[in-house]
Amino acid sequence: MLSADVKTQIRSIYKGIAAALPDFRSRREQNYIVAEISKTLAGEYDKHRRIIVVEAGTGIGKSLAYILGSIPLALASKKKVCIATATVALQEQLLHKDLPFFLQQSELDFTFGLVKGRQRYVCLSKLEMLIGSDNGTQMAMWQTKPDNSQVKQLQALLKQYHEGQWNGERDTLPEQLPDHLWQQIACDKHSCHRQLASHRNCPFHKAREDIDNWDVLIANHSLLFADLELGGGVILPDPEELYYIIDEAHHLPTVARDFSSAQSTLRGAIDWLEKIDKTCSKLQNQIKSNHIIGPAQAMQDHITDLSGQLTQIAHYCDGQLPRFDNPESRLRFEHGKLPDALLSQAENLSTVSNTAVKQFNKMLVLLSEAIKDGEIPKHQAEQLLTETGFMLQRLENLQKLWKMMARTDNPKGAPMARWAELLTGKQTDYLFSASPIEVGFMLEKLLWDKAAGVVLCSATLRALNNFNHFTHQVGLSVNDGSRFLAMDSPFDFEQNATLFLPQMDNEPTDEKFTDELAEQILALIDGEMATLVLFASYWQMEKVAGLLESKIKTGLLIQGTASRQEILSAHKKRCDNQEPSIIFGTGSFSEGLDLPGDYLTNLIITKLPFAVPTSPVEQAHAEYIKIKGGNPFLQLTIPDASRKLIQSCGRLLRKEQDYGRITILDRRLISKRYGKSLLDALPPFRRVIE
Repeated sequence: MLSADVKTQIRSIYKGIAAALPDFRSRREQNYIVAEISKTLAGEYDKHRRIIVVEAGTGIGKSLAYILGSIPLALASKKKVCIATATVALQEQLLHKDLPFFLQQSELDFTFGLVKGRQRYVCLSKLEMLIGSDNGTQMAMWQTKPDNSQVKQLQALLKQYHEGQWNGERDTLPEQLPDHLWQQIACDKHSCHRQLASHRNCPFHKAREDIDNWDVLIANHSLLFADLELGGGVILPDPEELYYIIDEAHHLPTVARDFSSAQSTLRGAIDWLEKIDKTCSKLQNQIKSNHIIGPAQAMQDHITDLSGQLTQIAHYCDGQLPRFDNPESRLRFEHGKLPDALLSQAENLSTVSNTAVKQFNKMLVLLSEAIKDGEIPKHQAEQLLTETGFMLQRLENLQKLWKMMARTDNPKGAPMARWAELLTGKQTDYLFSASPIEVGFMLEKLLWDKAAGVVLCSATLRALNNFNHFTHQVGLSVNDGSRFLAMDSPFDFEQNATLFLPQMDNEPTDEKFTDELAEQILALIDGEMATLVLFASYWQMEKVAGLLESKIKTGLLIQGTASRQEILSAHKKRCDNQEPSIIFGTGSFSEGLDLPGDYLTNLIITKLPFAVPTSPVEQAHAEYIKIKGGNPFLQLTIPDASRKLIQSCGRLLRKEQDYGRITILDRRLISKRYGKSLLDALPPFRRVIE
């Protein structure tokens, strides 16, 4: 139960914040969210199911609401709070603005900080080895032969670290590194050992020392899942001691699905299995104990077995090349079912890779013991730990993929999505992938069932005015004891914004639609100072830009020609100088884009945001719904489009006094039966329909 002391404390803090902010306006919606969050987390509604889903419209102030609803209660209950977000921008806002302000005004005694995954930190040992003088080890560590510029880049990084000009975090790199290069020097769980003196003061372990003392932790969704997949309590505190605030929760289903997937090549895997073989021989030579002989010989047998099985699957795929002859060069296994010839190979690979991981781990235990006993010189120990950690990571990934490939699907649930892609390069190779279609059962097991309490919030969680689509995606139910709360934005939509649907001669499916778009956009930007045009695809945006660039003399900013930040800065500068400015963007510009006041008064949405199921997971999901007698368009596409359309329209009004016009150039809102439900789910703008 929520104690009287905590209730009084929350009210007192709220009054203090109201007095400290000159423009503060007390909102009934915000007060209600604070109360509902604290009551839910305290177990007033359900002692065993302390979960609340909150949709808080723009302008309510959801960050303050969940901070105030959770932190006083957590401190009183000896719990911690983890705020997980999808975007860096929100993490920065919480770290540098919201939490410092709350700490100052609340007069509570708590500490907070930003938790980053291992992959965000450099492994100094790897960095030194990649640029080291020992050419044999250096070349073994590089995934592909480096050029001189890459080696010089890494040498400069090491120098900057030792001179105190860089703290070892990827986010503070003086100059960004390509992904493939960073991945080779990033810290990982296998090779970063605190038992080695050189690792104790590495950037990752230095950062980790602070985490244990923090009361409030800021993380991203990926780190949250990295911890949960390890069983919880490994990177973050134990789930049972933690109140999770999952902001931007509409991203949760996709992040969970991506995190649960696995992929690995065939011939590429055979190449690095040869390297593992050499590593095993090296370990057998370095470790004096006789106990190394058994696992080392077993590993050699397993590597031969794995390489043979992978070669057979590669030959099978070579014989199926016509089936890869499509725009995606992809062979998707319908209903997730592998052909019998592949299934038996997958089962063998699953079994052998599982045993190989166990044997390799036995070797690593013996390596750790040898290092502790001082049998292996320090420089050799570091090289071996880094090398073996790198190999174990790849071996575990191979095991995860083939376990998912071979697993028998539960007849009561959705099957696994399984597919292969043809890779062309120096050698023909195949990338095999597996991913769950639905992740609700996984979230139940890893999070809902374990956490001390969970708050899921976003400005857009409902689709078609209900939570059904979201709850199904994340494995919750309106009848399972979870709380659901939808609070509309306090903005005066009818007075401040017009939703305009002009007459159009063509629907988006018509060939002439793109040409008509260009004509309409040209007319709609006439006399306007700040415009954002949202397109459903890159190709259509580029085609319209090509048709209009000669007619729009100045002020056209197109996504992809510069970074998002550079485009927004240029746009704001033009607006400040009273010059017309137009941004062309795609779906990624429909979320998290903040252009308040006169920075955006003219929003044009070219097309309803229907996602074409091009990814193999989406295709498999649609296939599964059809088998069950459902309609994928009505059950997946329409709800998803509803949420995205609300998000797109949400770009216009960011503050209470904002104003402007939203134009949607897709007449299917009027001509199709589903159009009414999409329109009715939008905020109550003043409507003008031609």
